[in-house]
Amino acid sequence: MNIRILLSALAMAGTAAAQPALTIAIGGAFTAMDPHFHDLSPNTALTSHVFESLVMTDTNGRPIPGLALSWQPVGPTTWEIKLRPGVTFHDGTPFTADDVVFTMGRAPNVTGSPASFGQYIRPVTRIEVVDTHTLRFHSERPVPLMPMMMTTYAIISRKNGEGMETRDYNSGRAAVGTGPYRFASYTPGDRASFAANAAHWAGAPAFSRVTLRMIPNDTARVAALRAGDVDAIDNVPTRDVAQLRAVPGITVQSRVGQRLIYLYPDVGRQISPHVTDLAGRPIPNPLRDVRVRRALSMAINREGIARQLMEGFSVPAGQLMPEGALGFDPEIRPERYDAVAAKRLMTEAGYADGFALTLHGPNDRYVNDEGIAQALAQMWARIGVRVNVATMPSSMFFARTPRDENSMALTGWSSSTGEADTSLINMVATPMPERGWGTVVRASHYSNPETDDLLLRALSTLEPEARGALYRQIIRLGVQRDLAVIPIHHQVNIWATRANVRYAPQFWERTRAMEFTPVQ
Repeated sequence: MNIRILLSALAMAGTAAAQPALTIAIGGAFTAMDPHFHDLSPNTALTSHVFESLVMTDTNGRPIPGLALSWQPVGPTTWEIKLRPGVTFHDGTPFTADDVVFTMGRAPNVTGSPASFGQYIRPVTRIEVVDTHTLRFHSERPVPLMPMMMTTYAIISRKNGEGMETRDYNSGRAAVGTGPYRFASYTPGDRASFAANAAHWAGAPAFSRVTLRMIPNDTARVAALRAGDVDAIDNVPTRDVAQLRAVPGITVQSRVGQRLIYLYPDVGRQISPHVTDLAGRPIPNPLRDVRVRRALSMAINREGIARQLMEGFSVPAGQLMPEGALGFDPEIRPERYDAVAAKRLMTEAGYADGFALTLHGPNDRYVNDEGIAQALAQMWARIGVRVNVATMPSSMFFARTPRDENSMALTGWSSSTGEADTSLINMVATPMPERGWGTVVRASHYSNPETDDLLLRALSTLEPEARGALYRQIIRLGVQRDLAVIPIHHQVNIWATRANVRYAPQFWERTRAMEFTPVQ
């Protein structure tokens, strides 16, 4: 071998060896390597190592160029998108407008998807390919949030994706993206590994190899960090924050996010599957009565949950968005805890003797989710509602949701745009798949033509302040008045890292290698 080539090869090998690996323990369950299978934060975080979106976001959630270099409206119902030239997929195939067309045809239509990406894509009624790196998205109405919608769905390759199913992405066969890391392995329910993509358009990433381990058990996740088995963890249990902060070489960080923890009651069906009288006999669904829903909300001691269960890492909520987000209403306060008044409402509604229901929810997805469910059961017992708590791994909980098997469920939602639009689409709007409404099933069976009409107006309103006013009007009607969902709190997200890495907390609740940097 030529000595110059040999020295160059040795230098490259030394650089690769010096480049560190990163192992992150994830609290939330990811369910597929298919970037379009499930609109779920852990899935989005997982697959974004391999696949990228047209538009990305900075640490504060503002849109920045991704696979699209620029985007601008060229008419009231038309956006022109200029794609980044010179980008290739991991197999060397050039990225073009045709891949975007293919992606937008596939993403809303994945077989078996528990929660599709249709709400972000259905507003585009026609795609015009101007040239290999220019597209125009046409819509029936103005879509002011088009840039943020383009942050939500990952672009896949037509060459590697045509005819492929979710299982082909899980096996790695179709997992060929443009992202900073290449697919290495994926074990459902356990872990995923990625290798650095040295040819990435933004340059080689910081780590030679990344492993995301799924450790839903809080105690096991914290123990893995303390033992040095992992470099970082997310979803730090609030009870462990003080102890971890006292450990030399471990840093704990937190940031208030958009994640709303809330309840969705079955407000529509005459007979609901898990509501009975106290003897276990089926009864007409009491959750259809807004007085019963109000009583259940009034019986929740949100301040107590924040103080004792969340140890200060939550913000009690009476609405969908946190302060500072478009759609937040400063006049809406969290429901005041008043068990006596709640009991009076139950009597007024004809349920002085109470009734029984099952509260379903995950036990490994949100901070203290099972503890919150148990606390709610105790609080509701004081007003005569006997609760059977049925929590389960999030993979099981989200799989049962599309089957509409719940009467009352504890879950969470974080807007993908930083505004109230997706929250309203999924919590208040009447499901209309042709509009992309109801593609993420959190079924309360609430339907109100008045709020639907207001939402249509809001989604077509270009001026942010006017759009925010419409959001607030919908929230006052659908949430504050009708309790289509019952807000509990906005979650404060918590991460912990060892001394060998630094982490920059994001506005979004997504834990990804791209936000970590090695410490020399």
